[in-house]
Amino acid sequence: MTTEKDTVEIWNTYGRHQLARNPQLPELDRWDWGIPGTGPGIEALGDVNGLRVLDLGSGLGRHAAHLAARGADVTAVDSSPDQHRRAVSRYPNTPGLQPVCADAVAHLREAGPYDLIYSVCSMPYLDPDRLLPVLTNGLKPGGWLVFSALHTNSSGTGPSAEVAPRSEILRLPGTTDDHPVDMWVLTARLWEDLLVQHGLTMEAVTAIDSPAPGNRVSYRLYAARRPHRVPSRPRTSAPPPPHAAVGVGVIVHGPNGVLLGRHQRGTWELAGGTVEPGETFAQAAVRELREEAGLVAQPGEVRVLGTLLDRVGGVVRVTVPVVVPQWSGVPQQREPAVDSWRFWPLDALPGPLFVPSAQCLTAWNPDLPLDHPPADFQAYRVPGRA
Repeated sequence: MTTEKDTVEIWNTYGRHQLARNPQLPELDRWDWGIPGTGPGIEALGDVNGLRVLDLGSGLGRHAAHLAARGADVTAVDSSPDQHRRAVSRYPNTPGLQPVCADAVAHLREAGPYDLIYSVCSMPYLDPDRLLPVLTNGLKPGGWLVFSALHTNSSGTGPSAEVAPRSEILRLPGTTDDHPVDMWVLTARLWEDLLVQHGLTMEAVTAIDSPAPGNRVSYRLYAARRPHRVPSRPRTSAPPPPHAAVGVGVIVHGPNGVLLGRHQRGTWELAGGTVEPGETFAQAAVRELREEAGLVAQPGEVRVLGTLLDRVGGVVRVTVPVVVPQWSGVPQQREPAVDSWRFWPLDALPGPLFVPSAQCLTAWNPDLPLDHPPADFQAYRVPGRA
């Protein structure tokens, strides 16, 4: 197997060969995507006037020059120094055209975003897992990626069913010299999966088949768009490690004191528990109070005090004290883990208290004589209060 570095050297060999031959190729009169005289032409790109455009693997630069003549600002990138020299020699001072000799990935990491990125048969020479992440961010939101890729070679070998390179043949024009070179020749489904994985949306796939009898070569033209909205996703499909725990402590305070229940492990504690997805802290407090002690309160009538942060066994614990001044019902055991719910006077609280419950009570009333590990309390500012 070759490497991308080997591929660049093979294209250098191609470029030196063409420099020596100096073929007098005319300017484009019809745009093609791999097979002359077939398939869609330049209309696949739409109106390019005024767009900032990138040509990946530009070679001699004829396609890039064609777009520059239509009013586009085109950067033509090729990693082969000899191919770049051919382009600069042919188009030394062409308005709207800037030939650049660079690795495509390195260029995209440094360049500003483009309205349009296109490639005529060159993208399959690059590892898509290396190119596509930077290519997506190299497009402006709403920008287009249009590229052609080999689908079936002239021997009739179709695309690979896995994302891996395979050896194809690059023949020097006018000779029988063949050079093996790695290419990613993939099914349309694999290309779409890769594009979607890296944040693009497939818009169209067009088959381009050779019209010559007995020639089985075939290309596919892919058009994809970067969505206007910037997406987000997890780093991996695995859940995050348990570095944090988030819960509420419910302070129900009335004329008879504060409500506490006895846990089966021997600690006295406030009603409370883990905040569920989609809940506010107030909603979580009201739910936990009902589930654990049978009291009913309304989220709009409770007061969220702030956040308490401490660390236990390498896990950051976030506890939110919530004060419930109004409720209905009589305390009762609703869950097997906690019983003996009752109101305790503030000057005669039972012990030992569960650590987060003690921290919540101290945040609510710092004058209470409670001992517990320190926690950083960030109070929420109540609107309308100084």
